[in-house]
Amino acid sequence: MWAEKYRPKSEKELEGQELAVLALKNFLKNFKKQDKKAVLVYGPSGCGKNSLVNALAKELNYDVIEFNASQLRDAKEIKEILKPATQQQSLFGKGSIIFIDEAEAFTWLDRGGLSAMVSLLTETKWPIIFAAGNLWDKKLNELRRKVQQIEIRKLDYSNILKILERVCKKENLNIEKSILEKIALKAMGDARGAINDLQSLAFTEINEKMLDSLGEREKEASIFNALSLIFKTKDAKAALEAFDNVNLPLDECILWLDENLPLEYSEKELEKAYGVLSKADIFRKRIMKRRHWRFLVYINALVTAGVATAKKEGKKEYVSYKRLSRLLKIWMAKQKNLKRKGLAEKLAKAMHCSFRKAYKELPLFEMIFRNSDKSELVHFSKNLRLNERETEYLASLG
Repeated sequence: MWAEKYRPKSEKELEGQELAVLALKNFLKNFKKQDKKAVLVYGPSGCGKNSLVNALAKELNYDVIEFNASQLRDAKEIKEILKPATQQQSLFGKGSIIFIDEAEAFTWLDRGGLSAMVSLLTETKWPIIFAAGNLWDKKLNELRRKVQQIEIRKLDYSNILKILERVCKKENLNIEKSILEKIALKAMGDARGAINDLQSLAFTEINEKMLDSLGEREKEASIFNALSLIFKTKDAKAALEAFDNVNLPLDECILWLDENLPLEYSEKELEKAYGVLSKADIFRKRIMKRRHWRFLVYINALVTAGVATAKKEGKKEYVSYKRLSRLLKIWMAKQKNLKRKGLAEKLAKAMHCSFRKAYKELPLFEMIFRNSDKSELVHFSKNLRLNERETEYLASLG
């Protein structure tokens, strides 16, 4: 993806973050003299947290050893995975930066992980950098007190415009400045999102309708861009990273693919693409059954690169993607099931039996309720002490 291809390689390429660059560089240069051995860089998505760390690491001759906070779920994993990295010399004799991304994903607060991490912050031989979107997330309360904090500010429209112009120049794209300005404005400070928008639009002839479809920088705009990238390109490598920056669970991204596949593919291409999604679903079931989380990489490859290469050639025509109707149906089904469970719970108490037995036999009671008149339903509702939601469900059966 272009966002990765054109990630800043040096301090000079970091737009609009002069104060953050100065603060982090000072922390790294004076690491051994400081009391706090770790820093938390924080800021909104796409402002350049990862880019800042990697660019300064290259400039100061550090190797970056990167972790995601979700990998460090308890004290055992912190000691077995993270601790060795904080103590060992680089293979090439360089210094190391321990970079822990998405710090809000920490789940170790009640499993000894916090004390293990705090201990590590005092013992580390190398600087540790945490990255987070929200400084005030509850999971970061204790960590905040132990680290230095550096804000990566939201990028200005003019900064993003310069980045887009640089990308266009390197890709030999002749795009009017007015269009780049609109993409920069709609990005709302998200440089990565703006580059993704540019890449998704570059596959087709850009017009006002397509620009309007971008919307403001939000979840749906991100998923629309990811879908466009998967559906419009046959480049497996580019498609593989389509969901990396989408702020939605992978399961929900798959639902978006499922909903919009028929709009882009047909006949053999559609059959092949759905075959790929079905294989991804098999891996998903294996994860749920066996807890083999390593299968996630296969799921991502299938639903991105697999779907992208299921077609004969890249699509060029503009398609307006549909928002998810299936999620709404799932939500409605869950709400209905909540009412049924509530009714079964009250029946179990009245009949002095287990909830499981009452729920299993609920279809028989529903048949009775369907054949009862209004006065009998009121009587049932009163005797079972049903709440308003359960009473409505009972009335819908009559």
